[in-house]
Amino acid sequence: MTLQFNDETFRDDYTYHNSAAAILRFPFPFDRDSYMYSVNMEPHAGGPEGSPFDKRFDVDEHYVSEMRDREITLAEDPLRCQSLPHMELAGWDLLELIMVSKAEDYPELFTLNRDGDRWHWINRPLGIEHRFTFLDPTTLPCGPMEYITRQAQGDFAVLDQREGNLWMDAGMVTSQADWSLDFDIGMNFFEWHAPVPKAHEMGVFQRALKFLLNIRQGSPARRLNWTMTVNPRLDTSPENYHKWGPEKRTVTAENVGRKQFLRVELQTFWRLPRSNALAFPIRCYLISLEDLVTVPKWGRRLHRVLRDLPDELADYKGFAVNRPLIVDYLSQHDDGAPTSPGIFP
Repeated sequence: MTLQFNDETFRDDYTYHNSAAAILRFPFPFDRDSYMYSVNMEPHAGGPEGSPFDKRFDVDEHYVSEMRDREITLAEDPLRCQSLPHMELAGWDLLELIMVSKAEDYPELFTLNRDGDRWHWINRPLGIEHRFTFLDPTTLPCGPMEYITRQAQGDFAVLDQREGNLWMDAGMVTSQADWSLDFDIGMNFFEWHAPVPKAHEMGVFQRALKFLLNIRQGSPARRLNWTMTVNPRLDTSPENYHKWGPEKRTVTAENVGRKQFLRVELQTFWRLPRSNALAFPIRCYLISLEDLVTVPKWGRRLHRVLRDLPDELADYKGFAVNRPLIVDYLSQHDDGAPTSPGIFP
């Protein structure tokens, strides 16, 4: 596998772009022509070759640029990465999981040599080579969770399990869909999901928590989540709403295909061996409407989903203000033909 990494930006001039191959492997989140909340969990045990589900932690053409964007966000706001004192062992667990997975799944990009507790890590795309002692924080330039998540696409919440609940006690969160780690740190599962409409009365989160509490080591799970974003901006945090919120008003009938993006999260869930914490990686993928409709099935289906979505969900998913423009644009790519089951093109 040979990856060509894009040189692109997720802010200011927005030069982010998907290659033709990246469009076809996009994790389209709708398996039917309508949408309502569900737990929608499945084992994270691989997937079609070349898809985002194929490897344990997907590395794609956006890797280097996404890590550069994370570095910018952290320099502006270091509180996007936090770990409560009792979560350091979970940070080492996460470091091991990511390093081993990347080295095994992408040996041309990453190498990990282990001699007892003396580890040698090589990250070729980012030009990193580091020798350190596992479980000795003085041998890393920062905490173990921060060290490895500065080198891994997506956000990471690390959840402590106690009192029959999950607590967001550590995280690296720089590409979130309008939620704040600094606000949610220390909250339990129901508290940080409190803003989600409809799902609570449907019992979705009660069922999800029951499932997550029972995830076993070596049996990770995954699900897809989605929202909408104007411009290919990774950092859509509440802290920076003053930067990205006004951009919603820049969408017109002429530019909606180019400026409006479907934002999909591949969420995975991993039981960590030493700490018994639950790692919750949230990988963000972005695709413009004009790229998405090049896949006829997806153009038809997204039109039907967004057209029929309840108003409160359209508001929560971040596109109520531009919904008429989006639906009108997509309607031009819906010929009424039936769509096949499943999410793939």
